[in-house]
Amino acid sequence: MIAWAALGLLCLRLALGQSIPEPGPATHTPAAQGDLLFLLDSSASVSYYEFSRVKEFVGQLVQLLPLGPGAVQTSMVHVGSKPTVEFPFDQYYSGAAAQEAIRAAKQLMGDTNTGLALDLAKEQLFTTKAGARPGVRKVLVWVTDGGSSDDTKAPMQALKDLGVTVFIVSTGRGNFLDLSAAASQPYEKHLRFVDVDDLQIVVPELRSSILEAMRPDELHATDVTSHSFRLVWPPLLSGDSGFYLLEVTPSGDPGAKKSHSLLGNETSYLWDGLEPSTTYKVVLVPESNQQYLPPQATQVTTLEEEVSPARIVISHSKPNSFHVSWAPTPASVLRYEILYGPLPGGEAQFLQVPNTENSTTLENLSPNTTYLVTVAAIYRSGREKALSAKACTQEVASKIGRLYFQSLGPSTVKASWDSAEGDVQGYQIRCRRQVGAPSLLSVSPQTHSVILTGLSAGTTNHVCVTPIYQSHAGARRCQTIRMHPVTPAPEYRLT
Repeated sequence: MIAWAALGLLCLRLALGQSIPEPGPATHTPAAQGDLLFLLDSSASVSYYEFSRVKEFVGQLVQLLPLGPGAVQTSMVHVGSKPTVEFPFDQYYSGAAAQEAIRAAKQLMGDTNTGLALDLAKEQLFTTKAGARPGVRKVLVWVTDGGSSDDTKAPMQALKDLGVTVFIVSTGRGNFLDLSAAASQPYEKHLRFVDVDDLQIVVPELRSSILEAMRPDELHATDVTSHSFRLVWPPLLSGDSGFYLLEVTPSGDPGAKKSHSLLGNETSYLWDGLEPSTTYKVVLVPESNQQYLPPQATQVTTLEEEVSPARIVISHSKPNSFHVSWAPTPASVLRYEILYGPLPGGEAQFLQVPNTENSTTLENLSPNTTYLVTVAAIYRSGREKALSAKACTQEVASKIGRLYFQSLGPSTVKASWDSAEGDVQGYQIRCRRQVGAPSLLSVSPQTHSVILTGLSAGTTNHVCVTPIYQSHAGARRCQTIRMHPVTPAPEYRLT
């Protein structure tokens, strides 16, 4: 009944010819206020060194944030076989204390069940038992090496549907398409690929982005694409105290204004069917018969529709082929054209790829050669957007032709081998002794024999020789050596 009464107030205002009041100018920038949850890959896929570097990175971020019950609260969840909460939101209210707790965290090991951890993160972010607060911004920072043992798409989308802003920092070679879809949009502002030793580089920018995402009590847009954006606002009303009226108007075309009514307990709405590269004025009008609440407004510009591939990934390099993948893949692309050729100034080859695919394998290439690869997105409008990258094929891996031995004594042999083909940088000789410690020798490409000592009489030993190239190791040649047992000297008796 109260909601219908509020609707009547709006209708009366419109019937009297009164316009919806415009929001007044902002007089200050509100301080950040929100719940920030760090999701750390603590599984066995991360080395101890990498985990320590990630902890150092998160500690640096936390130390710079304004922690407190009226500002930013932080919590941390481990990803493993079973997710674990390191500390809840309301435990630490100083950067130094939170940083010390992060530094003391122990690695879980086990599987990388990120989906389970995201389910737990959702519970933590919206549960008062975990110290989370209603009505404040929610931000998730996921630091990952890129892989997961279970599904992450559904639980991540559930978080974003609840208005959670998702930042992703990838320290590995994760799937770009999957991670860019998991991060809040536009992904350029919410996804970072960085080496584990260079994490400190993104600390200032990520801190500013987190604080910006936590500005309270304002209408704002997230997940902006070329055709949609999600509008998020603080809970100004309750389910039975009124309703919201959303108005979206493209700049320069007031007659194209559209409106939508929402219940008072809603705090977000996905508005789609929009035009690319267009600025929209958005007004949120909270209507209640209990008190006057001023409208809130913001401006949102949708992304450009016809974009070039933002990232090219070269993988599975072999002497005569490599794999090429790219992203993003807009729906309006008609086809992709791949132009590739050896550098410098070699003959270029041309290949077409359907718009339903985002990768291909280039074959019949020359070994140990640098290629320039250009991926062009051909749109239905006829326009073309392209991006180029360099890729290298591997050298031909040659196997050692022969490996043979010459006895130099009861415990010593000379190991010799035929030279391998190609630009060999050196050889590695590994000897696994039946008795005694193994050994590993590295020699120059001109050396084709070594002396192996300490081979006990009567033992069986395993020797492998591997050619080393500039970018990889060649096929090794192995052989077993059996040392002759010591024959006891004959005994003589005096007669």
